[in-house]
Amino acid sequence: MLSSEEVTNLDLLSRQVRADIIRCSTAAGSGHPTSSLSATDLMSVLLTRYLQYDWENPHLAGNDHLVFSKGHASPLLYSLYRAVGVVTEEELINDYRRFGSRLQGHPTPQLPWVDLATGSLGLGIAACVGMAIAGKYLDKLDYRIYSLCGDSELAEGSVWEALDKASFYHLDNLTVIVDVNRLGQRGPTELEWDMEAYKKRVEAFGCKGIILDGHDFNAIDDAFQVALATESQPTVLLAKTIKGKGVPEIEDQNGWHGTALPKEMAEKAIAYIDPPKEKIFPETKKPIPAEANIIHGKTTATLPKYEKGTPVATRKAFGDGLAALAGTADVVVFDAEVGNSTHADAFKKVAPERYFEAFIAEQLMVAAAGGAATRGYKAFAGTFAAFLSRAYDFVRMLGISEVPLRLSGSHCGVEIGADGPSQMALEDLASIRAIHGSTVLYPSDAVSAAALTVQMADLGGISYIRTTRGAYPVLYDNDETFPIGGSKVLRHSDADQVSLIGAGITLHQSLKAAEILSESNISVRVIDLYSVKPLDESTLLESVKATNGKVVITEDHYKEGGIGEAVTASLAGKGVDLEIRHLAVSSLSCSGTTEELLHHAHISADDIVAAVKSLL
Repeated sequence: MLSSEEVTNLDLLSRQVRADIIRCSTAAGSGHPTSSLSATDLMSVLLTRYLQYDWENPHLAGNDHLVFSKGHASPLLYSLYRAVGVVTEEELINDYRRFGSRLQGHPTPQLPWVDLATGSLGLGIAACVGMAIAGKYLDKLDYRIYSLCGDSELAEGSVWEALDKASFYHLDNLTVIVDVNRLGQRGPTELEWDMEAYKKRVEAFGCKGIILDGHDFNAIDDAFQVALATESQPTVLLAKTIKGKGVPEIEDQNGWHGTALPKEMAEKAIAYIDPPKEKIFPETKKPIPAEANIIHGKTTATLPKYEKGTPVATRKAFGDGLAALAGTADVVVFDAEVGNSTHADAFKKVAPERYFEAFIAEQLMVAAAGGAATRGYKAFAGTFAAFLSRAYDFVRMLGISEVPLRLSGSHCGVEIGADGPSQMALEDLASIRAIHGSTVLYPSDAVSAAALTVQMADLGGISYIRTTRGAYPVLYDNDETFPIGGSKVLRHSDADQVSLIGAGITLHQSLKAAEILSESNISVRVIDLYSVKPLDESTLLESVKATNGKVVITEDHYKEGGIGEAVTASLAGKGVDLEIRHLAVSSLSCSGTTEELLHHAHISADDIVAAVKSLL
């Protein structure tokens, strides 16, 4: 039981924070004050009594982590920052949601106390699973992860993926705080205040559920104490709250979501709240000094060796590259129950303690890998390329966070054969190319695939490697290097008439086409575009000039957004009159053999030969 003095101090802090929530959102003319007001009491207790954090040293290994999965409640988060003194009153009131400000509408890591960008509901809690995994199994430190979620957010499937995997991994260092304020954006939530229904759902996923009054300081404090004492399972605090709490005019009233109070109404509300005359500076407990179990250091790897001409699948070489990285202690791998096919399980065989199974939950896999990456780990996550699309929004959000995350998509294109179109990733290059700061790699043989996988460990931002299902001949010597942003010219002469550009399966088809054309005394240049983003513009330009602008680009991908558009955009306006034949998948595919499907899509060697002859 809290003392009367403790309750009084918490009440004063909550009133100060509520007033700041209204002040900053009204000054900005936008924001989500009502969603912030409902969670204020919860966060006041957490901030002053349970969160262990050194605000002057946000990267301290032992710090707890608070993630606003309901990122629209940024007025609350920033008002807490103002309370502890890391954001000034002037910045809060004058800069919130303004151009060039670090106090953006939804939190981003531009603020050093924010681990990752949130605002796409369901991401924050899923990333917290990865952060909690890092704390419990990798860092082996006692820091805790707190995630504030909204009740509308619980309609997101990723929330339940997160709770399920948090339970599976016994993440007793994770506390999820659900602000059950009954109202969503356009009206009541699905369950409104049916707290027992929420609890049954939470417990069905293996978590400890606690129902509490989110405005009763004693009840909140008791719930956090239970969470701290709970072992072997995560805790979910189901706090019944009132949207717009503290402003009687709008409490539990529909139509105020995402709406700032007008100036006169705001002034009246602040007078009613009656914040303390002198600013309160609450103290947050500092963590006990500690060092992480794993020290983040230099990437080291001895690349695997392959015999030139031997058929090896690039997905196999990706796994070999991961295994080569196992000696780097801060490399971790997340799988979606397909590691035996993507070959990510090669890493598991040598470093099982750093291999985490998300099962078939691709959103959770990507978000959790991103969460581990925020803790400094070199995280890889892989599945069939087609199924990464399930997690695309989270990839996009992690790109906004500028989190270094390495993705692998295998079984791409019509090349996979008989499984049919549901399994054929034909959009992945376009989608990942569009991500802010991304790197997109598409190796064509085992040597390049393993080398590029190892290089990914040291890349920033989102990086993606596309691997093929089938085994194709090794093209390169083992000592060949593959700089990011480079390409390889595999065949050239002064007599070249057309440049053939391909990657993956279509590079092998281009080489085959070159042999066929040579029988007709037609010489072509063949370029391996293993780095799709960034592109090797200088080599492309040199090659295209040498062939008088005549180019055949072939890709096992839809025409939109893939290699063809990347190359043509790169070459546009460079003073070369281009005459391009772009061969790409343009119709719905079907089951069949690889050879049948390449012909059906018109991206086979025969189709390349025909395209070259049409140019000549």
